[in-house]
Amino acid sequence: MLELFQNDRTYILGDPELDVLGSREKLAQWRHRMVGPPWVKIGRKVAYLGTDLNAYLTAQRTDPNAR
Repeated sequence: MLELFQNDRTYILGDPELDVLGSREKLAQWRHRMVGPPWVKIGRKVAYLGTDLNAYLTAQRTDPNAR
C-alpha cells in the first residue's frame, strides 16, 4: 500500500501536504460532487485522515504492466 501520508495523522484543509492531491478549490469541487478521498467535518473545518488519503491513492494506482 502506498503511504505518502502519515496514517496516524489528521490533515486539516490548508495543510501543505494536501497540495499533492490538488488545490483547495479542487478538493472543494470533489467534496461537492462526492468524489475523491473521504473527509470529516469538524465544526466548519474539513479534515482528511491519513489512512483514508493513503487508501484513496492506492485505489487510484494504475499498473501499465497488468493486462
